[in-house]
Amino acid sequence: MKARIKFRKYGCLRFIGHLDVMRCFQKVMRRAQIPIAFTGGYSPHMIMSFAQPLGVGVTSDGEYLDIELTEPIASERAVRQMNEVMAEGIEVVSFVEIPEEKKYSGMTITAAAEYEVTLLESGKSAEKKKSIPAEWGKLAEEFLARDEIMVMKKTKRSEKEVDIKAMIYEMEVTQGAVRLFLAAGSENNLKPDLVMEEFFQFAGKEPENVPFHVHRTDMYAKSEKAADAGCAHVKGIGLVTLESLGREIK
Repeated sequence: MKARIKFRKYGCLRFIGHLDVMRCFQKVMRRAQIPIAFTGGYSPHMIMSFAQPLGVGVTSDGEYLDIELTEPIASERAVRQMNEVMAEGIEVVSFVEIPEEKKYSGMTITAAAEYEVTLLESGKSAEKKKSIPAEWGKLAEEFLARDEIMVMKKTKRSEKEVDIKAMIYEMEVTQGAVRLFLAAGSENNLKPDLVMEEFFQFAGKEPENVPFHVHRTDMYAKSEKAADAGCAHVKGIGLVTLESLGREIK
């Protein structure tokens, strides 16, 4: 049986990296007595995979971890036992069963992510926020109306100029935040920092002089059925949360 864990990452733990989050969950699995499966061979390790690693400093309400179980465990019990031994800064939200085929893994099916970007009074604290300038709403429309949005995108091996316009599914400006719906996953992946830095330049601001905080609200997979519960539609693409693709274990 395979299960998908949805969790939040907040507070001081937003500053720990992906490998530390993985080690944290390895310890939690043991302490919470979750019947997780191990690989074979001389150096067995827990079978787990994260849908989309979160950047350091970013908070989130919608992170996902897929694991393999040796036996069923009730969703409610699993959530309770993990949160009882979890460090403050990470909270398990749900625990659902997912299909066993590899094509349903979070790492494979993630297609988009939703973010909220807030402006900060200072880069020293993510708690003291500023209002979004009123004119940014119109600027965002003009920003997306361009024929192309060219940026320098860095990878592990190289740096090249790419057009990110098609990877920005939605951009909405409110008084409190800039909401972004961006391509995410193995096929196309766009970081919100890259979008905001380009937008700041478009607005006549120096990116390094505009402190901001990124919060990921959820991650999505493409939906084959437009009638799926909770299906969102952006640019004609049907999307559902990774959590909605599982079912509660009784």
